[in-house]
Amino acid sequence: MTIFQFYLCFKGIVFRESLRFFYQRERFFSALVRPLVWLAIFAVGFRSILGVSRPLGQPENWPYPISLIPYELYIAAGLIAMIQLFNGMQSSLSMVYDREMGSMRTLLVSPFPRFFLLISKLVAGVSVSILQVFAFLMIALFWDIEPPMIGYLTVIPALFLSGMMLGALGMFLSSAIKQLENFAGVMNFVIFPMFFASSALYPLWKIRESSEILFYFCSYNPFTHAVELIRFSLYGQLNEKSLIFVFIFLLIFLMLAIYGYDPSKGFITKKKV
Repeated sequence: MTIFQFYLCFKGIVFRESLRFFYQRERFFSALVRPLVWLAIFAVGFRSILGVSRPLGQPENWPYPISLIPYELYIAAGLIAMIQLFNGMQSSLSMVYDREMGSMRTLLVSPFPRFFLLISKLVAGVSVSILQVFAFLMIALFWDIEPPMIGYLTVIPALFLSGMMLGALGMFLSSAIKQLENFAGVMNFVIFPMFFASSALYPLWKIRESSEILFYFCSYNPFTHAVELIRFSLYGQLNEKSLIFVFIFLLIFLMLAIYGYDPSKGFITKKKV
């Protein structure tokens, strides 16, 4: 296999996902509706009673240029990560559908390494989610959510890493699901605990004031570190701890997904490919 052949394979997978995204416009709008509902109703409704201030003695946990910010500005990073989380799960849902329809067989029996095919699928899905995120950021300007111009560039690597991690999680789950009907229940079981038990809606130091156990659970939630990585990168900063966590979880979920789609020993051995 030559590098050019790998390039053609990668290009074909990305192009296929792009076409699916183009023809399924409701997928694009649904990805925007969820965070915009939170931003336009939930955040604005709580703005008068909730504000987020910088934690005392913890300047490393505060990327914002001012010490007190409105609530909608705080949850913007969490809503961006929500877009990527749902996109990762929807991409995995399409893999379950392709497996049931038989088109997944054509992809997996190709002479290319299985890990390369799965990573290409992940990259294609992440590319779509990044477009959705920037569409959300453009609309969020109406709520005065305006990071510095450099933030629109520095956030791209963070979006890529966090999107890959969340997509790999969804891919791993799709390898363990036998039927399309079961995926919705699994999505709810995974998405809502990950989203609510994170720093997407409230700061970790506020959670610690109420429950030490919940604080530690949120601290090791991979979605929390995806949110914090995005939050800091939006303001041209790097949260090294979150970067390490996201990278480690990405490797773990990716290895589990590759194992799950291995026909000789993975979860897919008893399923139709």
